[in-house]
Amino acid sequence: MRIAALDIRACRAPALDEGALKGGVAGGTEFVVYTLRTECGREASMLGFAGRSALGTAHHAAASLRPFFLGRDARDRQGAWADWRRADRWWHHLPIYAYGPVDCCLWLLAAEAAGQPLWRYLGGGRGEVPAYASSLVHARLEDYAEEVLDVQAAGFHAYKIHPPGRDLAEDIAIHEAVRAAAGPDFPLISDPVQPYGYDAALRLGRACERLGFLWYEEPLPDEALPALRKLTAALDIAVIGTEVLAKPPLSLAEVCASGVVDGLRADVSWSGGLTGALKTAALAEAFAMPFEVHTAIFAPLELVNLHLCAATHTRYFEVLWPRAPFAFGLKEDLPLERGVARLSDTPGLGAALELDMIEEATIGVV
Repeated sequence: MRIAALDIRACRAPALDEGALKGGVAGGTEFVVYTLRTECGREASMLGFAGRSALGTAHHAAASLRPFFLGRDARDRQGAWADWRRADRWWHHLPIYAYGPVDCCLWLLAAEAAGQPLWRYLGGGRGEVPAYASSLVHARLEDYAEEVLDVQAAGFHAYKIHPPGRDLAEDIAIHEAVRAAAGPDFPLISDPVQPYGYDAALRLGRACERLGFLWYEEPLPDEALPALRKLTAALDIAVIGTEVLAKPPLSLAEVCASGVVDGLRADVSWSGGLTGALKTAALAEAFAMPFEVHTAIFAPLELVNLHLCAATHTRYFEVLWPRAPFAFGLKEDLPLERGVARLSDTPGLGAALELDMIEEATIGVV
């Protein structure tokens, strides 16, 4: 099953509201679509993150990943992953989101050839995963307090706050308002996305402890290892991080060994695909640490994330809320019902890509 072609489309989806993902993507959400084709006639496609430039990402991937993969056996995922680490170190230096979707295609090709749904091909474990809703960045305190009620009504098992990060007092007030609205027992998560220094991060962490939050995510930059280690030691609430550290799991070994955080984060987009994310999950398990799966934003990648959740010890499946701005790329959106994501026994991904939408969104083919 040798790879004969790697086709790459640069695409632009409709714009999100300015500020919805902090920093704004008002000009349109750009993404790429990778398609691997084999000499025996099989093919698999996956959406990929593109930052601010789908065309730029597509050209970089075509220059580096296409010659790297052509002629390789599509089943040689471990060999490709190891070879790419060395090749990327020497001359390529692609963004952390470039390799993952192609690795996902390799897994999909193998699972489909085996006639297995991806989650069972990964080893299985469970066909249902509880989901939590992950907020966008809202303008008002009231927006968060109202949203957690909608999330509860929809049956989700937890709610994550992404506060504006403009002012510490405002962010603490948002956390207090959400707890008051949600009630004392509903699981809540805080993800400030590193807006403050150590002292402010400690104060927000103390507030999360007082309010009974489940975990405290990326309070400081993932690469700020000494400050994160100090913060983790000072707080009782679990500190979770590492989603933007490049080249896991090797970059995470010392993080685990020296107590930088209490739990690891990874996803199939930014963490080296399924291959890298599975290695990160195994590392977390070896240290008896939580492993939480970070949203991959685009619905097809999110579905691969769900297969990963089913085969690992992660507690929840993260879902961006509201769903409408992100419900594209699949013919049907994610298989969610009353806060539970259910996997099918259909071979491969278990869902078809929305090809007409992808064609309409295409701004270039490289």
